[in-house]
Amino acid sequence: MNRMYQKIVLPNGVRVVTDEIDHVRTASVGIWVGNGSRFETQELNGISHFIEHMIFKGTEKRSAQHIAIAFDALGGQINAFTTKECTCYYMKVLDEKLQTGVSILADMFMNSLFSQNDLEMERGVILEEIDMYEDSPEDVATEKLFEGCYAGTALGRPILGTEETLSHMTGDTLRSFMRGYYRPEDTVIALSGRYTPEDLDYICKLFSEMQGQGKNLITPAVYKPTVITRAKDIEQNHIAIGFPGLPIADPDRYAFQIMNAIIGGGMSSRLFQSVREKNGLCYSVYSYTAAHAETGIFSIYTALNQTLEEKAIRLILQELAQFRSEGPARDELGRCREQLKTNLLMSLESTSARMNHIGRCELAFGRMIPLDEIVSHYDAVTAEDVLRVAERVLCFEKASICAVGQCADAEFYQHLIRCS
Repeated sequence: MNRMYQKIVLPNGVRVVTDEIDHVRTASVGIWVGNGSRFETQELNGISHFIEHMIFKGTEKRSAQHIAIAFDALGGQINAFTTKECTCYYMKVLDEKLQTGVSILADMFMNSLFSQNDLEMERGVILEEIDMYEDSPEDVATEKLFEGCYAGTALGRPILGTEETLSHMTGDTLRSFMRGYYRPEDTVIALSGRYTPEDLDYICKLFSEMQGQGKNLITPAVYKPTVITRAKDIEQNHIAIGFPGLPIADPDRYAFQIMNAIIGGGMSSRLFQSVREKNGLCYSVYSYTAAHAETGIFSIYTALNQTLEEKAIRLILQELAQFRSEGPARDELGRCREQLKTNLLMSLESTSARMNHIGRCELAFGRMIPLDEIVSHYDAVTAEDVLRVAERVLCFEKASICAVGQCADAEFYQHLIRCS
């Protein structure tokens, strides 16, 4: 097996990063753009996600149906996603179809029409997507917690936008935003799998045509404690408890990830064993992290009957306080370290996953972080490191909470998180 990482900076500033794997028969390509919902004004909230949808609706050369048929004929996969800080358009095809697939992807990316008829149709699709999200109280609880902690900033606004903000967007609005925020210097082309030097030259030639200059600048956002309640006529109450987390490039991020795994990362985690297995208070309980350029969140989610929520919240906070005081046990540190390393290595056994890895790394850190380096960072984390991060993150005077369902008033939850 021959694996070789390579980085090419095109004359216009576009970066092409590659991960060559010669024992597979597929190739995955992702166009990563350093633009997401946090670069939008309040009036244009949701426009990045709207553009993501409209990229698939046709170019001068190809209709939306042509694009769909072409990729099905290739036997390939094509999709996209938008986050707070980036947008990615990606595909996976057989190596022999790489140039055909990437020519379609590049045409969509650089030559989409944004016709008004297609835009009106897709606006309705996105409104249905917003309604679908509203039907998932787990998503509502986690998103509303985030919105509350970063209220008044672009980072706190929803990626999908709102019916009000989407209603006045036109094709011209989308074209203008794309010209201003899709910049070559903010764009990374990630390629993983089997390819030839000719394939790489072809990709470089295609994206050398991208126009624009400069870089998108982030307006810093600061976490603020919040208490939010959202009434919904559902059987369970969905609870999200939050603390200020760490930025994406923070030196303590590896210890932070291990802390998250110990507290709520799996069936052997403290919260799962305590809240579910020993006390039978819920079916689901877990913790997670969300990291951004200059800030982040550490959060715990659970869903349970209204009569059990006070006991469960107190127990969760008790477990967190104990961890902040004592840190991890030796067996917890070793077990969760191996869990994270194994999950990482197993997750990167496909070309699409490896493409995601190198694209995200280049966009976030400006370089590819080799797997061996990541594993070595995990191995270097000590119990003292995890305890230090717990003391840094689990700051109870900064705790936040969001409750969705047949919940009590905000004062009830405020009292719980401040007095437990």
